[in-house]
Amino acid sequence: MTESLTKLRQLRRILGLSGNIATGKSTVGNMLHKLGGIVIDADQVSRDCVAPGTPALARIADEFGAQFLKPDGSLDRKALGALVFQNPKLLGKLETITHPAVRAEMRARILATPADAICVIEVIKLFESGWSEACRQTWVTYCPPALQLERLMRERGLGEAEAQARIAAQNAQADKLARADVVIDTSGSLAHTRAQVERAWHSYVTQHRTGA
Repeated sequence: MTESLTKLRQLRRILGLSGNIATGKSTVGNMLHKLGGIVIDADQVSRDCVAPGTPALARIADEFGAQFLKPDGSLDRKALGALVFQNPKLLGKLETITHPAVRAEMRARILATPADAICVIEVIKLFESGWSEACRQTWVTYCPPALQLERLMRERGLGEAEAQARIAAQNAQADKLARADVVIDTSGSLAHTRAQVERAWHSYVTQHRTGA
């Protein structure tokens, strides 16, 4: 897989955006979209890959049970998430089903973008999954753990124990920060975040235009 991702880096100018849950990754992704980046959100791709009628959803129903399907046949992501984020073994089992489909679809969407565009891939496990190998530059969003927990409880309606379990299911923020080319601190105001994004974006665009 590493070889194919390195090849993508040669074919497209890819900026990788990552950050742990509730650290502002999607907010930064929206800002990059407004600045002209073509954003491919791995979470949305993941949703598309488990839509009704897909092979991945059928496998999930077989492995975890039909109780995780809603009456309309779609995946009950909240119910399944409550199960797997408290059990690393089950989370790994789910990922073996979804990740191959998501990787293939991500690659197809990247190659569908214009060759001269800046493609932003928004991936929580950017480094852990190897997607960073496809990127010319990597960005990571950050906020203090207490704010991360507060946001997760407020914005997603989770109890403290469930929110803590979802945070604990991911690698520590420090692991991502140590490997990032650019760190965006989202703990301040939106204006403060936007200023960092615009500064880093314009620097990246300059490199892009010079062929870096």
